[in-house]
Amino acid sequence: MSLDLAALRAQFPILSRQVDGKPLVYLDNAATTQKPQAVIDALVSYYTECNANVHRGAHALADEATRRYEQARDTVAHFIHAASRQEVIWTSGTTEAINIVANGMAQRLKAGDQVLVTEMEHHANLVTWQQACLRSGAELHIAPIHDNGELDVEAFARLLNQQTRFVSLPHVSNALGTVNPIKDLTAMAKAVGALVLIDGAQGIAHGQVDVQDIGCDFYAFSGHKLFGPTGIGVLWGREALLENWPVWQTGGEMIAKVTYECSTWGSLPNRLEAGTPNIAGAIGMAAAITWFMQLDLNAVQAHEYALIQAATEQAEAFNGLTIIGNAKNKVGVLSFILDGSHPADVGFILDRQGIAIRTGDHCAQPLMRRLGVPGTARASFSIYNSLDEVNALFTALKKAQSMLA
Repeated sequence: MSLDLAALRAQFPILSRQVDGKPLVYLDNAATTQKPQAVIDALVSYYTECNANVHRGAHALADEATRRYEQARDTVAHFIHAASRQEVIWTSGTTEAINIVANGMAQRLKAGDQVLVTEMEHHANLVTWQQACLRSGAELHIAPIHDNGELDVEAFARLLNQQTRFVSLPHVSNALGTVNPIKDLTAMAKAVGALVLIDGAQGIAHGQVDVQDIGCDFYAFSGHKLFGPTGIGVLWGREALLENWPVWQTGGEMIAKVTYECSTWGSLPNRLEAGTPNIAGAIGMAAAITWFMQLDLNAVQAHEYALIQAATEQAEAFNGLTIIGNAKNKVGVLSFILDGSHPADVGFILDRQGIAIRTGDHCAQPLMRRLGVPGTARASFSIYNSLDEVNALFTALKKAQSMLA
């Protein structure tokens, strides 16, 4: 198999639209990916054929909705190589998944314990651990990065010790595109007895994730960055941990027995999924995964590599443009600043030319301060982007530079 880019793009209806009379060039994929027709069809099918609440329904619609919903869990488990479907917990996204883990750890940590994160964290994987440490009295330690955006692995290793109870780090930096050596880092953390969570929001769509091979204890990701719907995500965790993990929310579905005096919790995965779930979202996410897995993933990765290489080469040759984040192992993201120009102004001018990028601190304010910039312009690429669109980006940047001079 190989990647037929024209045929692939044709499966995304939104890519045919125009913005201000110009073809849409969508380069904001780190924020959210566009959706193929297969995902749209799956959502419409659920709502038009079997819209009902899941579990315990005594009618055909509920039975069919439950079947599709639970099959979606099986699809996710297979996709990430989970040992059991019980290890797949539906969430609203990566942020809630991390909060479930941090909430549980806050009840287990104590004064003197340490939690380790990195300087490149998204706020979702930093603020959550700040709060867990404040609640528990534990200490939050920050592993530094090099100026090129790579993690300082030697410093990371020095920060690990017998008091390190938890390590949480990104698979891929959302702001820089840095790919972390998560398998090696996980092994280092496990050697001192720490639990490990990988924030996979940016990594899940760029590689073949095998949670067993990584060796981590938790892996969190969102559907909308994997060509699926918004409002749905997954917390994967080892069953031995999750079956006794402190519950996140209480209410319907997650209980075993309720009396006026007390309640007991159900078994996995229900005990961590209180209330009516995002049924359509789960079904849509499974449709996205099924669609994605039908592609030649080696060809997909080669194409994405070609995109970031081409973008980097043009950026390096662009007078007055500075790349922010030059890690040797990068995927999907080109963050940059134009000399003398505010990123928001750059983004506005590009939008008038049909090119969608993101500007600002990218939910990584401490990282921006570490790098000495208020924010960046970020072009982020996905499998449906083309080399022609890379060229269009830099043509538009030349126009922006002349307008802002």
